[in-house]
Amino acid sequence: MTAPLTPAQLEELAQFSTPTLSNAIEMFNVRPRNQGFMRPEIRCILPLKKPMVGYACTACMRAFAPPSGNLPSREAYWEWTQTIPGPRVAVLQDLDDPPCVGSFWGEVNATVHKALGFVGTVTNGGVRDLDEVAAMGFAYFARDVLVSHAYIHLVDFGKPVQVGGVVVRPGDLIHADQHGVLVIPAEVAPDLAEMAREFEKVEQEFIRSVREPGFTLERLKAGWRTFDQKRSALQRKG
Repeated sequence: MTAPLTPAQLEELAQFSTPTLSNAIEMFNVRPRNQGFMRPEIRCILPLKKPMVGYACTACMRAFAPPSGNLPSREAYWEWTQTIPGPRVAVLQDLDDPPCVGSFWGEVNATVHKALGFVGTVTNGGVRDLDEVAAMGFAYFARDVLVSHAYIHLVDFGKPVQVGGVVVRPGDLIHADQHGVLVIPAEVAPDLAEMAREFEKVEQEFIRSVREPGFTLERLKAGWRTFDQKRSALQRKG
């Protein structure tokens, strides 16, 4: 894992939306443009004051059947999470097929995880206790809202998981808001906020030109050419 960003750098990333950062990541040409963001079934469940930003702590769970076999303890999981830099995001893969039988997340686990330095969770499973967790300021990104915890138990932790069509590894930098969940490549993270500012500047210049009085199709064509040239100038070789 590369060196974590400073609190100031993380706060800077929280000033941008996931679409803006997704646009900025494209300028670095470090991955295909159809990768790195979760599919829309992973939804923002609770209102957010600002985007959630943090480092992934990964785990797997099941809830359909009672636990059996040699399973990890919650205590071991809690201790391991403290090896990941904060702020932390719990990225939890529900292995049940289909998922969303029982919820790992409710007021109790959200309280425990917040005390352990977590700012929220991302899961292909479900969540519950919405009012209580919203009051705590703990972020929920999940597939659905559930009633019961059923036979919830951890199966594994500290390994890559797949949630929303994206493989997330321990220590990956997560950025999420009402649009969805984005994984930020470590190699561009230190420079991403600056690129986002530059991209926004170019984008807003074009938008203002379209909104100005006296709109014509010819002016739109010329403005788009300029916009496209300035976007191309921002791109870096991967």
